[in-house]
Amino acid sequence: MPRSLSGQMALLIAVALFVAQAINFTLLLSERRQARLDQATGPVVTRIIDADERIDAGRPLGGGNWGRVQLAAASPVVAGGQHVPEVEIALRGALNDAGVKVGRIQTQVLPINRNDPRLRYVSKPRVERLLRAGAELMVAVERPDGQWLILNLPWSRSDALIVWRLIAQTLILYGVALAPLLWAARRISQPLRSLAIAARDFQPGAAVDPVETRGPQDVRDVIVAFNALRLRVTAMLDEKDRMLGAIGHDLRTPLAALRVRIESVEDEDDRLRMADTIAEMNSTLDDILSLARLGRPSEPPTEVDLAALVDAVVEDFRDLDADVAFEAGARLTMRLRPGLMRRAVRNLIENALKYAGAAEVSVTADARTVTIAVCDRGPGIPPDRLGDVFEAFTRIETSRNKETGGIGLGLALARTIVRDAGGDITLENRDGGGMVARIVLVR
Repeated sequence: MPRSLSGQMALLIAVALFVAQAINFTLLLSERRQARLDQATGPVVTRIIDADERIDAGRPLGGGNWGRVQLAAASPVVAGGQHVPEVEIALRGALNDAGVKVGRIQTQVLPINRNDPRLRYVSKPRVERLLRAGAELMVAVERPDGQWLILNLPWSRSDALIVWRLIAQTLILYGVALAPLLWAARRISQPLRSLAIAARDFQPGAAVDPVETRGPQDVRDVIVAFNALRLRVTAMLDEKDRMLGAIGHDLRTPLAALRVRIESVEDEDDRLRMADTIAEMNSTLDDILSLARLGRPSEPPTEVDLAALVDAVVEDFRDLDADVAFEAGARLTMRLRPGLMRRAVRNLIENALKYAGAAEVSVTADARTVTIAVCDRGPGIPPDRLGDVFEAFTRIETSRNKETGGIGLGLALARTIVRDAGGDITLENRDGGGMVARIVLVR
């Protein structure tokens, strides 16, 4: 099945025309055969009746030209020749209806010879018609006295002519019907295809021209509605960004004030706990704002050496004396947003360090994909909860207690970043304990 609108419409109409022509062919063929049968039996019955009356009245039958009846002592029909039973049945019924008593009725199809002496008595146009017919039908009717009435008439051997005419008619019909249909379907499908491309490539905040309004009125209405919807979505996202900026500013200001005020707390343990709480609130606020703004990243995509980017993130952790091993790979240049990708890799490494104390990072590539793997030997995640941890504010309490910190945004943020880059993240429990988090990007 074709996938395009124009292809499906063309196929549907072509099948409908084929079925209609098949029915038409069947009816025409049946009518042609009936007309050929009537054309053969009508004149034969008339001439047989006339010949029978002539014989009874003692008058001569006439010459031996085409269509003339001849009288013979025996039937010239060969037993092994080509017979036409439907003509024999039709002749017997017609002669019985006319009250003419006959014995056996035989038929045989014979080839026409251009040198047949009987053609000398026939006009040229009729000779050509006889030759085009391709054959003659010999009819032999037995009289009650045992004599046979013989006559010959043109007979078409096959229906090839009508078949070729119907094929030509079908091709003409296809050309007449399908050409305007394909034009109309193309006129509809091209604007729809442009609309689909614009919807697929829509990036909130990106400066793009509206989709050209063209095609039938229904399609024009859809395009106008899409252009208006795109403007409304952009306006809503602009308003959301302004609101998030205001929220971030309004929350960070009192947090900064609190950070200053805790310096006056004399108990050092209380002061450190307060400072940690404020730092955690700032980190949570950063995660929430980052997750909310990912639909409209301000950082443009650039060509980045992915292996070098991951190595730099690992070095940042090593500078903090974190146990992170890195297996360097070959140079892998990809087009992505480096700041966001660093954030995604950092979140995965932080998770591994929180719950296992160490992480193993590697970058591998094949012909189509690049994989960043972050492995640990922590408690792992129950298999039936592997998909849940990607939901925002979701934590697996059975294996990750409150002391580890966080509110369940790290993996949700990482997956959103990776999917924005055209990839995905998967989690898998390791043999012997631990987790493997894989970022898979399409090259």
